[in-house]
Amino acid sequence: MDHHLQSVLMPIAVLGTLSVGIVLIIKTLTEYFLRKKMVEKGLVGDDAGELLRKQAENKYAALKWGLIILFGGLGLMIIEVIPYDTSSPLPYGVLATSLSLGFLIYFGLVQKMNKDGN
Repeated sequence: MDHHLQSVLMPIAVLGTLSVGIVLIIKTLTEYFLRKKMVEKGLVGDDAGELLRKQAENKYAALKWGLIILFGGLGLMIIEVIPYDTSSPLPYGVLATSLSLGFLIYFGLVQKMNKDGN
């Protein structure tokens, strides 16, 4: 990997990992406080359980991240093969395009699955 590209991707990877950790901690805390308030108000029946299940349910999360990581990896492999100038923004465009393509494919698959299921 080009040294310039590595010096750009490394901070992005570190900040991304840190951001994901912070988001997961905040999400866990907010869900805890929501459940605590629901119990305090007496909303512990079947309706409250169904509400919490719908909020936490995402059947396609693994598919989304699998496709995004797959297409991100494909984008990085394409960057290795394509010759480019070190000051060119081409690698960033290839990576962004491949990640976007992975997400769009995920979106299309989920739309199709929801249409077939409903």
